[in-house]
Amino acid sequence: MLPSGVRILSEQVPGARSATIGYWVAVGSRDETPETYGSTHFLEHLLFKGTTSRSALDIAVSFDSVGGEHNAMTAKEYTCYYAKIQDRDLPMAVEVIADMLTSSLIDRDEFETERGVILEELAMADDDPGDVVNERFFEAVLGDHPLGRPIGGNPATINAATRDAVWSHYRANYRPQDLVITVAGAVDHDELVAGVTAALERAGWDLGATARPVERRDAEIDLITRGSHLTVVKRPTEQANVIVGVPGLTSTDDRRSAMAVLNSILGGGMSSRLFQEIREKRGLVYSVYSFSPGYSDAGLFGMYAGCTPAKAVQVTELMISEFRRIADGVTDEEIRRASGQLSGAAALALEDSDTRMSRLGRSEITLGEFVDLDESLRRLSLVTADGIRDLAADLSSRPLSIAAVGAIDESAFAGLAESPVH
Repeated sequence: MLPSGVRILSEQVPGARSATIGYWVAVGSRDETPETYGSTHFLEHLLFKGTTSRSALDIAVSFDSVGGEHNAMTAKEYTCYYAKIQDRDLPMAVEVIADMLTSSLIDRDEFETERGVILEELAMADDDPGDVVNERFFEAVLGDHPLGRPIGGNPATINAATRDAVWSHYRANYRPQDLVITVAGAVDHDELVAGVTAALERAGWDLGATARPVERRDAEIDLITRGSHLTVVKRPTEQANVIVGVPGLTSTDDRRSAMAVLNSILGGGMSSRLFQEIREKRGLVYSVYSFSPGYSDAGLFGMYAGCTPAKAVQVTELMISEFRRIADGVTDEEIRRASGQLSGAAALALEDSDTRMSRLGRSEITLGEFVDLDESLRRLSLVTADGIRDLAADLSSRPLSIAAVGAIDESAFAGLAESPVH
């Protein structure tokens, strides 16, 4: 950590000839006020549009000319600007992304141009029923909680956004104490620190000033008031997209390993209960799975299926039934199989420097600890059938929400959505 609060983490991968670098800022869509709603994602776009020393084309050419990849992602609790390059091009990536984060112009003309781009992006997402049902599910489960809002805002908020508000958002959140830089792959840590320090000082940042890094978010579980028990968006689609679920676990909950195993057993693969019961035995769907995102003070647990609209209620009933049945217990064979799936997937994912870079960033910003593969496997080995049953009973006692998009009537789900989960 530099005296200014900038944090730099790296993981050297022996034999690697490439590296992935990420510049992280611990501000996401949940941090916006009503006046700045959508600004975090808007700003992500704008930082690619030019700085005091580089045009948007210069930034693009820097990476394209060496065969690199560069992009950014806005999440609910952080924003990350990243690139994957050959080892020899890492100094260039350090310099260019540092320039983007510190010296963006947020030009007024470019602001208006990018407003149109973002509106097109939102329109594209609104044309995808899978995206729509996911957004409606978050709103249904989390209600007025900031995590329940769409990351990108909506057309009304983007049209209402002002350059001055986004500029203020930029200046308030892109400071040395907010910045985390992570690199994985072919990297020398000392050279990385020297390169980052030089790049940030050239941008005018005072790295000699002493500042504490921004504190991690409060991990105290927030009280969630359900937004709705049922949300149906009528669309003339060939398939109905349905998500059923409840509030889940936070990202630091001690039961996350048990949740991972539960999720794998219920809907984590082709041998999962949802897949076997709804697709293999009954042929009602092509895609069905479960998921469990966690955040600092809240989380969700959901089950997704896509099916013919006429079968949507039947499929929803089956998902809820399988969800309830987990609370009746799981077998040792199911735990063994799920643990094997999770450990194997984790090991394979670490073949990719992107995964390693992201793991470093999330560990620093969200978790407050670095969990390597061996420790992850150890925690999985401690998961028991009793722990899964207790967790399932807890989840199934929470208020259930259903979100659906397709050529279906809300009345078909009404009684089902209000029925008790336990």
